[in-house]
Formats: sequence, structure tokens, C-alpha cells
Amino acid sequence: MKETQTIQNKTKSTETTERISGSEAVIKCLLAEGVDILYGYPGGAIMPVYDELYKYQDKIHHVLTRHEQGATHSAQGYARISGKVGVCMATSGPGATNLITGIADAQIDSTPMVCITGQVGSHLLGSDAFQETDIVGISTPITKWNCQVTKASQIPEAFAKAFYIARSGRPGPVLIDITKDAQFEEFDFKYEKCKGIRSYKPIPDTDENSLKAAAELINNAKKPLVVWGQGVILGKAEEEFKAVIEKAGIPSAWTILGASAIPTSHPLNVGMVGMHGNYAPNVLTNDCDVLIAIGMRFDDRVTGNLETYAKQAKIIHFDIDPAEIDKNVKTDVAVLGDSKASLKSLLPLLNENSHNDWHQKFKDLYKIEYEKVIKDDLHPTKEGLTMAEVLKEINIQTKGDAAIVSDVGQHQMTACRYAEFNKTKSNITSGGLGTMGFALPAAIGAKMAAPDREVVMIAGDGGYQMTIQELGTIFQQKVPVKIVVLNNEFLGMVRQWQQLFFDKRYASTEMVNPDFVAIAKGYSIEAQKVTERKDLKAAVKEMIDCEGPYFLEVRVEKEGNVFPMIPTGASVSDIRLE
Repeated sequence: MKETQTIQNKTKSTETTERISGSEAVIKCLLAEGVDILYGYPGGAIMPVYDELYKYQDKIHHVLTRHEQGATHSAQGYARISGKVGVCMATSGPGATNLITGIADAQIDSTPMVCITGQVGSHLLGSDAFQETDIVGISTPITKWNCQVTKASQIPEAFAKAFYIARSGRPGPVLIDITKDAQFEEFDFKYEKCKGIRSYKPIPDTDENSLKAAAELINNAKKPLVVWGQGVILGKAEEEFKAVIEKAGIPSAWTILGASAIPTSHPLNVGMVGMHGNYAPNVLTNDCDVLIAIGMRFDDRVTGNLETYAKQAKIIHFDIDPAEIDKNVKTDVAVLGDSKASLKSLLPLLNENSHNDWHQKFKDLYKIEYEKVIKDDLHPTKEGLTMAEVLKEINIQTKGDAAIVSDVGQHQMTACRYAEFNKTKSNITSGGLGTMGFALPAAIGAKMAAPDREVVMIAGDGGYQMTIQELGTIFQQKVPVKIVVLNNEFLGMVRQWQQLFFDKRYASTEMVNPDFVAIAKGYSIEAQKVTERKDLKAAVKEMIDCEGPYFLEVRVEKEGNVFPMIPTGASVSDIRLE
């Protein structure tokens, strides 16, 4: 195993020593880590593991996806809604490289995932053997950790370490590459869960002086603003976060991955920040006197032009990852540590407050956005259907309790803006990488992880077709996912930019689409198509009431745009309403 760090295990083995093959050891490691669902696609270099998996079908449910990318996104969806580690597996060469997009997506969105790949025999490494690729080298920049196993005896340590790293601290994907001879080789197996690694400190110590400094700034602020991200959800800090903002009376806005940490209807929830975020929190970012960032990383889609971002404000940054502090935005007070513990410690230091005049500014700007954007989105008078009115109907039929899994594009921004969330872990989407094709396989993983929750997938006609083959997975596994395709016969977000910034030169963005309903029915999925407003309510109700999977295509207006919008390079306060 190519690794120099040492595992420090202090607990005794829970497994008695037994002589087994490396491939069976892989399965026993997964079982020891509580894995019950595995997404993957077999092939020559991983076949020994699949042969052993055959014997354990009653303990681990393997889901055969139709493409290895689908396996990664399914594992992501599983992880995002459950909080557990998602697991996927593929063979060497093209099987392994097909995992790369999903791994990169998981890395930037802090999703815990363990990826297992087969590899050619160790004696063939470096010889350009059939289906050999250096997947460890390829995946190094996009994994939290990876390693190559060439001996069976290395497997338990590699897996223990992989699961520990994937789920601890700021979560992320790891990859274990196992040569074929290591899978066949026998050794004396025992498994010890990893409890710590020398030189790896997943949760930094929280400095009490930083907490006191943060509390003092918050207590003295006249116009404080919280921007929270996924760190609140990953840290299971929803209750602590809610208590902090309620005690201090702070208007709070969210990044797209932070959505659902508190209910949409919460009076302190002032909406989404960023390129297509809400008018008030974007404009008032450049008016607040203290900006409190919690579990977010100041992504460029949130900040716009860094030269003009919140320059008037004192910046407090709560984060678990020291690398994020001062990376994009210079902070005045940095509070490192786990969000749950940090916010719990912050709470008693805060004064009760309300900031009524400051809140009124958000309400006034919301009225402007409602009149210029929201009203026409949700209650259109024009003939064409809008994406927002579809989301409104889904909210009504699911009562805000559904998990919404969105793809990437205009529909994604519409879903984030208009979906109503009553429960945490309800907004599952590709944030940092912006991966078209994410939604369909991710919805499969989400539904399998949370079978009692309604899972509704929202995609455009472009992204949907990137992983449309995963309908086969739904068909075979009978996963009751609700699939909604908002079809405008365009790559909508690209077309919007072409309209606004490229003089309507619609280069390679208009799509000629197949009969989506016929394709769905070919997989024995109930399906229908809506083209008129009068049919929308009944169609959405029929979809939600259906006990099995359901496909709904809604033809929306071809050249509808998503506003507000901050043009690339502009200030957040220069947000456009039309």
C-alpha cells in the first residue's frame, strides 16, 4: 500500500483471525463498516470481489447501475440524505476513469464516499496492460485520500483508514485500488476500525478567545447577516444553528448546499445568496456591518466580485477546514472547529436581540423582487408554463416534506429558489462542480437511503439525457423515484447567457429531443406529458400519489430566464432583476 502515515488503533479487533482471500476480505471490511448498499459495475479486474459478493447477497445489496458515473452519483445521493458513507465499485481502466466525474463532484461538495476499483495484476503495473490506468495518479487531485493495494494483507488497514477519512472532519471521497492478485491472495484476516491517524486532525480545536471575539462583534452589530452553508448540515448542527440565530435575531441566508438546514418558512430565513439568489440578501451583503459565515467557503458564485464583496463589514468565519480561512475572503475572526460544538459554545455568549429595523430592509427588498420576478414566476399570465409554477405545485402536493434532487441549469436555480423545505437534508444537488447528469442517479441513491421519504428529481432536457440510461437501474431495482423533466428544448442556462451576453447567438444550445414519455414507458415506468397549465395540477398529484416510479415531462416556455442574476464579475449589489 503506497502510504507512509501510520494508523493508531487503540481498540481491540472485533473479528477473530481467519484465513480468507483478499476479495472476501473486501466484503468483510464493508460489513464491518455497516455497508448494506453498494453501487457498481463489474469487470475483469474486480471480478474476484464480485464473485465473493455473490455469497453475501443477503447482507449487502448490490445495485447494478448502467454506467460507472451513475454508481458514483447514486452513492452521493445515498450519502447526502443519510449522512452515511456512500460506496461504489468499478473495474480497472475505463471502469475506473468513468468514476472520475462523480469523485470530483463529491470532493468539492464534501460528500463522504468510498470508491473501490480493481486493477491489473501487480506484476503488470506500468506495462500498459489491457485496461490498465494509473487511477491513483489520476484521482489524487480529487480525492481526500487514495491508495493502491498490492497485497491482500493490506486490505483491512486500507479500508479502515478509508472509511475513517471519508466520514471524519470535512467529509470527502477516498479511493482504494486493488490489484487482481491481491484479490486472489489468501491471508489471516482480522479487522480493526480506525480511530485516528498520525498527522491527520479532522476537527481542529476551537479557540475560546475567537469565540468571545465573535460574540462581541455579533452583540455590538447593528446590521448583522448570517450566510450559512452545508457545514451546518454536515455537522448535524441544525438545532444549534437555529438557537443562535433566534437568540441574536439575525437575518440568515443560505448557499444552495446549505438549503433546508432550517425550514424555508422560518422568519429569519431571508433566502438564497449567489448568482441567482434572492435580491435582499445579495444587496444587503454590501450593507451589513458584520457578516457571519457558517460552514461555507465563499465560493465565487456566492461572492461575485471579491474586490467589492462586503468590504464594509467585519467578517466572522466558522469552519471545520483551516484551508478555507482567508482563502477567498479575509476574515476578522476565524472560529475553527465542528459547527455543532462551536455554535453550542457561542450560544451562551450572545445577547438577546431582534434588529427589527434591519429586518425591515429585507422585507422591503423582497417586495421589489416579488413584484419584478416572483409574481410572474409563480403566477404567470402568459401562455407558456414556467419552471417555478411546476415547483409550486410540487410544494403543494408534497407539503414541503419531499427531498428535491435537482440537476444543473435553470431548473436547478428555480428549484433552489422555489422549493419549500420543512426537513433537513432535503436539497440534493451538484453545487461546486455543477455536474449535468447528477440528478437521476443521485435520486436513486437518495430514495434507497430514505425509502420513507418522497424523493422528487428535477432535471432539464439536457442534463437528463446525460444519464438517462439509469432508468434501467430504476426499472431493475423498482426504485419509486418521481422524475420531473422541465423541457424547454434548449440547454437553458447556456442559452440564457447567449441571450444576455452574446447577442442571442444560440450556438449549439437548441435541442431536438426524443419522445421522453415513450422511453420511460419502455422501462415500465408510468409516464405522462403536460403542455398546458390546466393539466399541471392533476398530473403532479397523479405523480405523487403513484406508489412506484413515475416520469412527468412538462413543456415549459422555450426562452424563459432565471432572475435575479449577478453577471460574472459583477458585485453582489449589482444584481439584475430583469
